[in-house]
Amino acid sequence: MKVYKFGGASVKDVKSIENFVEIVSQFKTKKCLIVVSAMGKMTNAFEEIVDAYFKSTSILSDKITFVKKYHFTILDTLFKDEKQLIFDEISQIFLQISGFLATNTNKDHNYVYDQVVSNAEIISTKILSHYLKTKNVNNVWLDAREYIKTDKSYRRANVDFEQTKTTIKSIHVNAIYITQGFIAQAKSGETTTLGREGSDYSAAIFASCLHAKSLTIFKDVAGVLNADPKRFDNTILLEKISYKEAIEMTFYGASVIHPKTIRPLKNAAIPLYVKSFVNPNLTGTVIKNNVQMHPKAPCFIEKKTQILISITTKDFSFIDEKNISEIFGWMHTFRLKANLIQNTAISFTICLEDIFNTFSKFLEQLQVNYKGKYNTDVKLVTIRHFTQDSIAEIEKINKVLLKQTTRETVQFVVK
Repeated sequence: MKVYKFGGASVKDVKSIENFVEIVSQFKTKKCLIVVSAMGKMTNAFEEIVDAYFKSTSILSDKITFVKKYHFTILDTLFKDEKQLIFDEISQIFLQISGFLATNTNKDHNYVYDQVVSNAEIISTKILSHYLKTKNVNNVWLDAREYIKTDKSYRRANVDFEQTKTTIKSIHVNAIYITQGFIAQAKSGETTTLGREGSDYSAAIFASCLHAKSLTIFKDVAGVLNADPKRFDNTILLEKISYKEAIEMTFYGASVIHPKTIRPLKNAAIPLYVKSFVNPNLTGTVIKNNVQMHPKAPCFIEKKTQILISITTKDFSFIDEKNISEIFGWMHTFRLKANLIQNTAISFTICLEDIFNTFSKFLEQLQVNYKGKYNTDVKLVTIRHFTQDSIAEIEKINKVLLKQTTRETVQFVVK
C-alpha cells in the first residue's frame, strides 16, 4: 500500500480540486490511502470561529457564514447534478457546529478549538471523496478519529501508538481511501488534534502502521528546498536527504514537513517523497536512510513570533541546575516550547514559542523568585551547514540579539 498526503493549498478552490483528481486518477496503484488537509486557509477561518465564540459573540454568526459560503460556493461549482446528498452532509456538519457552540459548557479554549476546527478536515474530505466518485474514482471515506487514538492534550495530543496500530491494522489494503490529517480522538471519545500542520504527521502514522511502501507529500514547492523561496532568492532543491538531516531541519523549524513526521517513517524504514502538486512529474525530494544530502548547501530556516527572555535571580546568585530545572518545570506547566537556550553565570536566556498564549502566566510565576527581561515578536534564524558567506548574509540584513554556533549549525535571534 502507498500513502499520499495533500495539503490545503492543493485543494483550495475548484481548479485545484480538479488538479487533485487528475493526480489521483494517475496513481498506478488502487491500494492507497490519501490524507487531505482542510481546504485553503479554512483552518485559520475555523480558528476565527473559536476566537469569536470566546471574545466577540456578535460576529460569531458572520464567521460561520463566511466558512459556509466558502464551501458551498465550491459545492455549487463541482456538483451540477446529483448534489443533494453531499449538500445535506455538509449542511448537517454546520448544524452540529452551531449546536455544539450553543450548548457547550466547557470553557477550555483548547478543548473547544479541537471540537470546532477539526470539522475543516471532515468537510474537505467528504467533498473530495464525493467528487472523486463522480469522476469514476471509487474510494472509501474514513474518519481518522476512529483510527488515530491519543490522550486529551488538546491542540497537541500525544498518540497512543499501541492502540492506534491495532485500529489502523483493521483497514483492508485493497481500496483507495480518503481520510483526514490533523485530527484524532481521545480514548474517552473527544476529538483531539495533533498540532498545526499536523496532517503530515497523520500521514506518517498511517504509513507506519500500514507498513506502506512509501509516503508521498504533495506541496506547492518542487520538494524540500534549502530555504523558503518567499524569503530567499536562488533557493536550491535538495534532491536527497537522510532521515537524520530531516529531523534536524524540522526540529529547527523547517515548515515543509511537520516535526513529528520523520520518526514513525524512520522506525519502519519507509521512504518519504516530497513533490509538487503543480508539477507532479518532477522528481522532488526523497528522504530515507543511508543517503547524503545532495546537493550539500547551507540551509536557512526561520521561526517567527518568538519570545527572547533573559532570566536572573533577584540576589544575583549563580543560575545553577536547580534554577534551570525549576524554570523548565514552569515552561512544561504552561506548555511553552524552548527553541534555543544559552546561559552565563548569572543569566539564563531562552528563545521560546508561546503556542498556547500562556507566556503572561509563566512570567507571573517566574517573577516571584526571578527577574525577567524579554523581547517579543523576534525571529529565530537557523543555518544548517553554514558557511561564512551565509552567516554574513543574515548579519547584514538583521539586528542580531543573540548568536550561537555549534559544529554544523549557527542560530541567530534577530529583531
